[in-house]
Amino acid sequence: MTIKKQMIFCDFDGTITNSDNIIAIMKKFAPEEWEDIKNKVLSQEISIKEGVGKMFALLPTEQKEVIKEFIVANAEIRDGFKEFVAYTKEEGIPLYIVSGGIDFFVEPLLAGLIEETNIYCNQSDFSGEKINILWPHACDEKCNNDCGCCKPSIIRKLADTDTYKIVIGDSITDLEAAKLADQVIARDFLIKKCEEQSIAFSPFETFYNVMDILKKREVTA
Repeated sequence: MTIKKQMIFCDFDGTITNSDNIIAIMKKFAPEEWEDIKNKVLSQEISIKEGVGKMFALLPTEQKEVIKEFIVANAEIRDGFKEFVAYTKEEGIPLYIVSGGIDFFVEPLLAGLIEETNIYCNQSDFSGEKINILWPHACDEKCNNDCGCCKPSIIRKLADTDTYKIVIGDSITDLEAAKLADQVIARDFLIKKCEEQSIAFSPFETFYNVMDILKKREVTA
């Protein structure tokens, strides 16, 4: 039998896409000081919110269209994602995208695949000289990590206490969500963090792998 009340919370950058789009933007358009900011985020010396905000504040707003065109042209969706979306719909499993990415590239890349109401990400303000990041999904009273887009808060908002919560991700931005999950499906840096903190996980490289992992649970449940 299948587990009832499953819910999937899936990261975007480096998870749905093959590479991290924020990193790609910084490598292409930002001055070199972005790397020091990134390293401080990964080492947890500064918060994700502070780091992402500082990195985008390095970029002039006049580059908006060039940056957007660059990402839409170069970002690659990971193998099997379209089939994975179809699988979740067939199985009736709610799929939410919880992303530390920014609306001006997350939403165009997911257009036609995921309803906008199921996408939770940061927003952008181009009214000033530099790109300003807005945080509509800030931490709730149970989180003090200054996440920016707070994945644990979104999970608490959407999932009931008896919901079987599946988290799919690849980086430090997914760690706090992984701590709340009943099942973690991980790749890249998130694997390292899960191993360090003794969080059980299943590794993946494509969304065909993810579907296989979920189908095995159905068989053994």
